[in-house]
Amino acid sequence: MAFNNETFVKEFILQGFSENFLLEILAFCLFLFFYILAVIGNSLIIASVWLTSGLHTPMYFFLINLALLDIICITTVVPKLLENLVEEKKVISFLGCMTQVYVFSWALGSELLLFTAMAYDRYVAICRPLHYSTLMNDKICGMLVAMVWIVGGLDSGMHTAMLTRLSFCGPNVIDHFFCEIPPILPLSCSSTKLNELMTLVTDLLLGGANFLLTTTSYGFIIANILKIHSEEGKKKAFSTCSSHLMVVTMYYFAVFCAYISPSASYSPQKGKAVAVLYTTLSPAVNPLIYTLRNKDVKAALRKLFVRCFSF
Repeated sequence: MAFNNETFVKEFILQGFSENFLLEILAFCLFLFFYILAVIGNSLIIASVWLTSGLHTPMYFFLINLALLDIICITTVVPKLLENLVEEKKVISFLGCMTQVYVFSWALGSELLLFTAMAYDRYVAICRPLHYSTLMNDKICGMLVAMVWIVGGLDSGMHTAMLTRLSFCGPNVIDHFFCEIPPILPLSCSSTKLNELMTLVTDLLLGGANFLLTTTSYGFIIANILKIHSEEGKKKAFSTCSSHLMVVTMYYFAVFCAYISPSASYSPQKGKAVAVLYTTLSPAVNPLIYTLRNKDVKAALRKLFVRCFSF
């Protein structure tokens, strides 16, 4: 990745949330708690699904990938944030900032694509159950997940490469708690119109198209569930997709608030508040949503704990 020769800024200052010492200590404790919760919770989901043969199905295969993306997402942001909360000089190198942008954007875009694949899986399971084994075989699931990671990486790579072509020769204070495209663009002393255009276009295509596909899948799912005559049948069918629907709703709300707007109207305060949702809260809460509402995962976790404590 070649950097622009006119880039004079060697490091950025991450302004964070507050300069008040007590508030920073409180923020440190909260973010550390959520980070530990996210890493342990998602790791337990990966381990329990991996070690339980009964969970080797497409739905849980996608769940493993979601848990992995959540770990990558929060690990890209929170450890550096925790370091800056206890350091007087809250800096990140230019290369470190670009790396953070690339990895985080990769995880963010891949999650949007993965949500669509998970919604399609639930659509086939509920609306076309007789063809499920054919439409969601191992080969197709593997191809879907490979596309998720590859497309997410290519999209992130394009944005990061375009960001490194800009000139940064003046202010280097990022009014945010991590390196993200919207708060970085205003710091450039060169034109960012192309970056803004491509960010808006790809976000509308990546976010908008996936949102449309996901809502379409759930439209068919809900319509199919309503046709079920027994209340027990309706509850059973809805329980297989309710957790995913909750996670998707929370995630899309945060991402649309943060990205589907021009950089000229970017608000640092709103950006920070919304970013906490998809960088920290979502990865920490997702494992709780999937375990508390899923009997199979809870049973697998119990077996995992029994196996661990039996040694």
